[in-house]
Amino acid sequence: MVLSVHQPQYIPWLGYFHKMMRSDVFVFLDNVQYKPREFQNRNKIRTREGSIWLSVPVVTKGLGRQKIMDVKIDNSVDWRAEHLKSIRSCYGRAEFFGRYFPFFEELYAKSWSGLSDLNIAIIEYMVKEMSIETGIYFESRLGIESKKTDRIIEICGKLKAGIYLSGSGGRDYLEEEKFAASGIRLEYQEFAHPGYRQQFMKDAGDFIPYMSALDLLFNEGPRSREILNSAGR
Repeated sequence: MVLSVHQPQYIPWLGYFHKMMRSDVFVFLDNVQYKPREFQNRNKIRTREGSIWLSVPVVTKGLGRQKIMDVKIDNSVDWRAEHLKSIRSCYGRAEFFGRYFPFFEELYAKSWSGLSDLNIAIIEYMVKEMSIETGIYFESRLGIESKKTDRIIEICGKLKAGIYLSGSGGRDYLEEEKFAASGIRLEYQEFAHPGYRQQFMKDAGDFIPYMSALDLLFNEGPRSREILNSAGR
């Protein structure tokens, strides 16, 4: 069984779902430290001028290091209306806008408190729309006590996984010898960003990679899974 993990991100980019698609089991690392100015509370969408960040404001002042599952959204800012307006402006003419936009209207009509809850709601919707059937677990519910590489090995043990699929960045910090000693095969994701139709493109050279996955969904709809599946192993 192949297992992979990741922190709950806000409207994740394609590599996130590609790794999930390649796994039998996926674990949300909701019990790790929140890091500001990363992808846990923001991601990019394509605009006529290039791209912009959609950022969810969060409460951090005076709270020190927080776990992702404990981070609260700062609703003193009307970020939901701003995000909805930006999505409508950027993708209103996309072929599959009418199919997916009602979900985001309903999503942003709710008053979200926890950042992790918001992120997971979006991810679960996108998983369903891309027909990804990977089993999903939460680290916070597994009783994991280890740190760093040992944390991953403990998660694999809890879920009886014989293969751990890491993002390519894992080569920089994973203690590879510990996987072999534990009888777990370590593999690295090989992701080559696929091209597809985007709004505001004049030709193929105008394609901008590493946008949020909603960029793919609005533009390619049901073809998204096939495109994502072509992105490597």
